[in-house]
Amino acid sequence: MFRQKIMKMGNHWDIRYATTEYIYGTEPNFYFKNFIDRHEPGKILLPCEGEGRNAVYAALRGWQVDAFDTSTEGRKKALKLAAEKGVEINYFLHDVFDTNGFEADYDAVALIFAHLHSSNRRRVHRYFSGLIKDGGFIVLNAFAKEQLPLNTGGPKDIEMLYHVEEIREDFNTLHILELVQKKIQLDEGNLHSGWSENILFLAQKSDAI
Repeated sequence: MFRQKIMKMGNHWDIRYATTEYIYGTEPNFYFKNFIDRHEPGKILLPCEGEGRNAVYAALRGWQVDAFDTSTEGRKKALKLAAEKGVEINYFLHDVFDTNGFEADYDAVALIFAHLHSSNRRRVHRYFSGLIKDGGFIVLNAFAKEQLPLNTGGPKDIEMLYHVEEIREDFNTLHILELVQKKIQLDEGNLHSGWSENILFLAQKSDAI
């Protein structure tokens, strides 16, 4: 039953991505770009990466990129974008709820609009926090619960939207550098367009915690 549900999710995104248009654009997410531009390149993991805009930008800035999604169409477009930009990314098909197969050797994990249902969110978030090396970072931009009535992007299920205190608890083994909710005007293709309620989160693995 669970496997069938994952297949349906993959098919949903395949249908959405099966167009020549990059539905979230080809430019990186602003919060992700800010992180990449301010830190020395290393090895980064991007779950739920979709059409590859963030993975390609990181590669352009010298990062070694691992990325994944359930969508074959998303992967095709990500690899096409990487080829057009003259960079290489390691992009594979993988279920975000399958917390196996990764080694804890990442300098960063970036969760950019990687919305997870409340029934699995904490387990998966804590798994990803365990994949970063000492000194490594978790970067997250997601829609807050207050986004639900807005028509500017994001899931239409309240259980897939986040609250600041939920994120704080999910990553409570890390040193939080930033955790805020902000109203931001997004311009990321047709599906992330206009004023929206965003959670911005940056944390680092530190022995001081």
